[in-house]
Amino acid sequence: MFPFNFFLAAFAGAFLTTLLALPLWRKWCLHTNLLDDPRDGKNYDAPKIHSGAVPLAGGFAVLTGILLPLIAGAGLIQFGLIKISFANLIAHGLERRGVELAVIALGAIAITILGWFDDKHELKPLPKLLGQFLIALLVALTCKRITLFVHSEAFSYAVTILWLLTVINAFNFMDNMNGLCAGVGAIGAFIFALIAAANGEYLVAITGFLMCGALAGFLPWNFPNARAFLGDAGSHLIGYLLAVMAILPHFYTKQNLRPFAVLAPLFVLAIPLIDIAQVSLLRTFNKKPFWIGDTNHLSHRLTRVGLNRTRAVLLLWLFATMIGAVACWL
Repeated sequence: MFPFNFFLAAFAGAFLTTLLALPLWRKWCLHTNLLDDPRDGKNYDAPKIHSGAVPLAGGFAVLTGILLPLIAGAGLIQFGLIKISFANLIAHGLERRGVELAVIALGAIAITILGWFDDKHELKPLPKLLGQFLIALLVALTCKRITLFVHSEAFSYAVTILWLLTVINAFNFMDNMNGLCAGVGAIGAFIFALIAAANGEYLVAITGFLMCGALAGFLPWNFPNARAFLGDAGSHLIGYLLAVMAILPHFYTKQNLRPFAVLAPLFVLAIPLIDIAQVSLLRTFNKKPFWIGDTNHLSHRLTRVGLNRTRAVLLLWLFATMIGAVACWL
């Protein structure tokens, strides 16, 4: 059994790094005017409930919280400065999958920059989709791809890119209430980490615990009252990493011969996937562009039946946890 303390260290390192980095990124956002201000007349995706400008510092803080502990830990292991059991196994994994991990990290930086550019300059839908596509293509070219038991390389590329684009935009769409996107993202990362750890895929598990810790470190700044927002930089990063984490593990293995195990990611990410599906269908039915925001998301529907925003978010966290637990069974 892999030492639990190593996973705990990954979570704690990411949590503390994000928690401490966010004030610095918040100051930088204030200095560069990277703010979500409902009074500036921009065409936002959805109505804003805050009256003042809020720094869009979350994406950069979460990225910092993931990458710094990851780089530090990898360096310490590679140079033999961490003397734990399984250190050699991790070092071998880093060597064997080093290019893949480097591309994933590069993609995380690129998707965060794309989101930042959208936050700063309000990109049109087509250029933003093109940027997402190029990053998804890079991942598909370099990393593992989805096959769904279909022996076709073209199909594998197509479904992998479609999956990445769908999940990235699902989390982008769902970032409409304090704590919702980050909380659901943290739950998804934790479940993916548990599944990977149970299957002995420790690098994926460590990545999941790092992401969960980073998002947990951001939440005190965002929920229930926001002193910082994720912005498109943060929501893009969360969607990208969870989409990649759904591809990396072997859900169908010699130890787990259940064919339905490949459906596990759909359960882990059920809430954002259901949300983007229903709002896109409703907008298309009403002959509106699906990328133009409204108040028909799951969170908005819960507030219309009497819940306040905090309770609506907590309820969606609970649903995400309960449905995600099915993935562990699969």
